Amino acid sequence: MRALLALSVLALTFTGCWEKKVKNLSDAEFDHYYVLKPFMSEESRKTYLKLKTEEERNQYLKDQGLWDRFYKYSEAEREEIVSGAVAVGWTKDKVLMAWGPPHDKQKLVGREAQRSERLVYRFEEQPDGTVLVWAPNSKTEYKAVRLYQVNVILDDDKVTEIVEKPRWD
Repeated sequence: MRALLALSVLALTFTGCWEKKVKNLSDAEFDHYYVLKPFMSEESRKTYLKLKTEEERNQYLKDQGLWDRFYKYSEAEREEIVSGAVAVGWTKDKVLMAWGPPHDKQKLVGREAQRSERLVYRFEEQPDGTVLVWAPNSKTEYKAVRLYQVNVILDDDKVTEIVEKPRWD
């Protein structure tokens, strides 16, 4: 289930002991942390990582109302989220769980939907084939063999288009 987590590694902003705490999480906790991270404040993330046991961390997610945000989906959908398999028809929340916060957001006008926006994601492919979601101040960008962008178009919070561009705008 750690397939997507290669995508999320760049989003890791903690240093020192926080990074060690993330690496020490079980596979399930690691997945929970990364898919729910876009919905947690920095303080919530630190609190989660300070807790001693998996049971305490799971209960914390439940108490914060985050557990159901992920577990309302079927097991197959959760696996798609963790693998980063964003697809047309997904909700905005699922995209955020899969790829984290976008590099940029733009409101779109002139579309039939009440609310339309473009989520811009930047990716970098490493020499070993690993694909990472780019984050500001990335320390791996210099190693990338390919940089590309994916624009996710949302109409009324549902993915209606996914457009890959060969370069960053």
